[in-house]
Amino acid sequence: MDKKFTSILNELTDYVPVRDRDLFIESRAQQVIASAVHLIRLIHESYDTETADDLSKRLVRAIASDDEDKFRRKIRFVRESKLENKFENKHENQKSKGSTKL
Repeated sequence: MDKKFTSILNELTDYVPVRDRDLFIESRAQQVIASAVHLIRLIHESYDTETADDLSKRLVRAIASDDEDKFRRKIRFVRESKLENKFENKHENQKSKGSTKL
């Protein structure tokens, strides 16, 4: 294939009109924002007020600072705390059942 033709073909395939790029960015932004709003609502439905507020703030900070670990650390802590509480409650229930059988 002719070098000149290949160069023109590459330029045409690499060309993305600014208007289309702007529309694409606008569309993706709308989707991301709607998804984030839905996630924040879900967080507030799933956790107590203090935890939900903290998780919501961390989500926004994680996005602003481009550091997803800010949110991940807190949600991991919440999940592990729930598991520990569940284990402790189960252990206490077994103790109380054992003591009533005496």
